[in-house]
Amino acid sequence: MGLASRLYRGEINVDFVGRWKLWYSLSGLLLAVSLAGILVNGLNMGVEFTGGSVFSFKAPTATIEQVREGFTEEGVHQPIVQTAGDRWRVTTETLSESTMTQVQTAISKDYGVPVDQVDIQSIGASWGGEVSQKAWVGLGVFMLAIILYLSMAFEPKMALAAIVALIHDLVITAGVYAWSGFEVTPATLLGFLTILGYSLYDAVVVFDMIKEVTAKLGTTSKQTYSMAANNALNHTLIRSLNTSLVAILPVAAILFIGTTLLGAGTLKDLSLALFVGMIVGTYSSLCVATPLLVTLKEREPKYQAIARRLASTGGKGSKGSKSTAVAKG
Repeated sequence: MGLASRLYRGEINVDFVGRWKLWYSLSGLLLAVSLAGILVNGLNMGVEFTGGSVFSFKAPTATIEQVREGFTEEGVHQPIVQTAGDRWRVTTETLSESTMTQVQTAISKDYGVPVDQVDIQSIGASWGGEVSQKAWVGLGVFMLAIILYLSMAFEPKMALAAIVALIHDLVITAGVYAWSGFEVTPATLLGFLTILGYSLYDAVVVFDMIKEVTAKLGTTSKQTYSMAANNALNHTLIRSLNTSLVAILPVAAILFIGTTLLGAGTLKDLSLALFVGMIVGTYSSLCVATPLLVTLKEREPKYQAIARRLASTGGKGSKGSKSTAVAKG
């Protein structure tokens, strides 16, 4: 009988809480690599944030090299060439009116495109600054709403654990963008806000089960808080994995199939954020948020007393001990 089928039927319990050192070490490594990428490479901010000129036109027979060379010959430095089907989108630095007209004429001549069908958009950096400011405000409001909701619906320590997991997800996702060089656009910001909601949903499902199970713990309990939390986590494991898999598959299709075979370049900025964020969000809700919550709760006198009593009677109740149901084979 395979491990996957036994896990699906609930015949195996995984000791997530007992392996907190492994998860913290892995998360620490991922965060360090992500922060290094952000500090060393920085984020490749799109023209919407840095300002510039954008040319859009149809040229079914053109190649990336031809389009890039054509812009370079007109004096444009480091044009960013993207394609979506037979339509091209070329981003450049901010150009003067005369230079934009010159490039527009060259495109029309090289590819037989009517001049009025070569779209030009000039974007100022101030617009990107406004978008960034609104994004930060939105993020701050979102975080505040999370803290208030979780503090009222659950408790402040659960809110803290969820916030740490959300920051963990954001930093790692940003690190992937830094190392991959993917362009950060307004669509990317939407993806970041989306993964916040997704990660929060997964954490709330887990915390709700933990709250239900640990509410029964008393002075005569046969389980410590860590044992009860780990059992609760295993009860929601299949639901979390199934939900994540169903959500990730269409996003993966957009990212890997849409951007490579169908040329859906405009979707890759959004899909990469969602793809990485959903995977990291699932991991953090299981392996970061819950162990952190247990670490905070085990410091409370009530649960310390339970752990000491079980330890004195030979029970596995001391802090950091393994759950009574540990994965086998």
